[in-house]
Amino acid sequence: QVQLVESGGGSVLAGGSLRLSCAASGYTYRPCYMWWFRQASGKEREWVAQIRTNGGATNLADSVKGRFTISQDNAKNTLYLQMNNLKPEDTAVYYCAGDRFCSGHYDYWGQGTQVTVSS
Repeated sequence: QVQLVESGGGSVLAGGSLRLSCAASGYTYRPCYMWWFRQASGKEREWVAQIRTNGGATNLADSVKGRFTISQDNAKNTLYLQMNNLKPEDTAVYYCAGDRFCSGHYDYWGQGTQVTVSS
């Protein structure tokens, strides 16, 4: 059974940094894409960052470009999201997700980790 467990959330002041981790276990085959999403209170879930696990190509939402970096350590089966220059509008629950077959279907989800940025 595949399990994704996020960690690294917390409360920071605007301009601060956090690094989120997503530890994966139970894979037979690594998902084609891994994603970070976030959901702020009262808003819809939005994608933040994507990485193709084979090759490491990345894509970031415009709202976080230049501030966030997605990366992976395949030996540790761990996904990361480095978040710098955080803003209050980055406050949300952050989730990692896996797409097994590059299908656009999110087969695996973590439980989420809260990030709170205060001004």
